[in-house]
Amino acid sequence: MAVAREAPGAEEMVVMMFWNGGGWPFWEVALMWAGMIAFWGLLIWAVYALITNATRRPDPEHRGEDARRILDERLARGEIDTEDYQRLRDLIASDIHHAPTGAGGGR
Repeated sequence: MAVAREAPGAEEMVVMMFWNGGGWPFWEVALMWAGMIAFWGLLIWAVYALITNATRRPDPEHRGEDARRILDERLARGEIDTEDYQRLRDLIASDIHHAPTGAGGGR
């Protein structure tokens, strides 16, 4: 013999549909907000880092170190002799110390 079940009442339907009355616990809401703040903070920082790196100009001291390194390599390969090396090294040193800030280095 089959027992007939009653249809669920309105209150029971609400409980089943909305997980026992609904509402989020405080820790879930706090975790969501913390994640959202971290996401937007990381996104803003990434955009800032990309923009500043794309628009950054090398400082004159760093440019001089690169020029000296290239000059040393040319001397090591035998492309220039020691007289040219001395003359160009002195020229690089005087250009670095006398170049105004932000100057393009003659390019």
